[in-house]
Amino acid sequence: MSTTTEHSTQPDAPTSQHRNATITAGLLGALALLSALTPLSMDLYLPAFPSMAVDLTTTSTAIQLSLTAFMVGAGVGQVAFGILSDRHGRRIPLIVGTALFLVTSIAAAVAPSVGALIALRLLQGFGGAAGMVIGRAIIADRATGAAAARAQTLLMLVGGAAPVVAPLLGSFLTEALGWRGLLGTLAIIGAAAIVAVLTIVPETRPTRTDAPRPRLSTEVGQSLASLRNRRYVGYTLAFAFAFAVMMAYISASPFLYQEMIGLSTIGYGLAFGLNALFIMVASAISARLAHSVAPVRLATIGLSISLAATAVLGALVLAGTPAWSLALPLPIAIGALGLVFGTTTAMALDSARNAPGMASAALGLGQFILAGAVAPLVSVGGALSAGPMAVVMIVSALVALGSLHWAGRGAVTLDK
Repeated sequence: MSTTTEHSTQPDAPTSQHRNATITAGLLGALALLSALTPLSMDLYLPAFPSMAVDLTTTSTAIQLSLTAFMVGAGVGQVAFGILSDRHGRRIPLIVGTALFLVTSIAAAVAPSVGALIALRLLQGFGGAAGMVIGRAIIADRATGAAAARAQTLLMLVGGAAPVVAPLLGSFLTEALGWRGLLGTLAIIGAAAIVAVLTIVPETRPTRTDAPRPRLSTEVGQSLASLRNRRYVGYTLAFAFAFAVMMAYISASPFLYQEMIGLSTIGYGLAFGLNALFIMVASAISARLAHSVAPVRLATIGLSISLAATAVLGALVLAGTPAWSLALPLPIAIGALGLVFGTTTAMALDSARNAPGMASAALGLGQFILAGAVAPLVSVGGALSAGPMAVVMIVSALVALGSLHWAGRGAVTLDK
């Protein structure tokens, strides 16, 4: 199939014996576990915030800082591990990052003060980021086109559902385990992840033909140059703003379901579970169709459905309908994103094949920046207003769909 590539100052991509090698079920499972570390760590302990403030004799604001610190660490960690994995290989940075996550998870579970907890969560986020950024890069090393889209979608089946499932799981486990038990659960998951890395995940970084290796600053500059093309930027923006749609819903959902609709904690968890089911089903459908439907078409369908559902949500808010009616379009709006996350990730990384680690890092950093920006925006109207959530979701879906269209102008369909 012929291709059209935009001009780049990046040197020729290194040759690789790994390109289009088989991505086994075991490898994909290990990468999915690694990709889930960060979202699980962000959301699993949210239901325990009140008890944490009491146990550590501090304020809810200070406890919230432990989440902020984790997100800062994860954002910085993605950039650091993206650079390191492009320069030194995937396996060693992945082992180091996952080991750091394990050690800090154990320490956080026994943190004696909120200050220690915040510092440990910062390091935990930094280490956990390795699994997200390097996992995506490993798939980009081994596959392109439809094969990459399918693998990235299956990866996102776990990574995309984890932020939705984690609060549900946490609401059931908080009473039995307490907040320290929840953080200890993350340590157990981290231990499983390091075992998976050591026993399953191989080195996949392409061997380079340009010798000697350039200085770090030169190599980083070359990698950044390879990201300055319309396809990469557009697909990355589409991914990030699609994620912002989901984060707007997640951030506002406690107020919508519990304060406005009046659901109990368990009812709130079940509503979360319904939306998680929808996004998992859509992700599975996307993976199944990846070899017969172009990834850009799947992403377009998903974003179009999500935009239509968020428009319905906005109309219900404007019409002043009963609060329970606002929950009806949400499973469609969120579930349709299962067609988007994996496909846009694959297309973005396929547009920057010379530096998949850096490309994965920039994609993840944009995701975290938007997630951090969305959270306060949806609450500006107070606990009893769904208007800000609807506006943020509609605008984000529009930007995502526009970015996808912009990236695809004159771009080729990925190989099948």
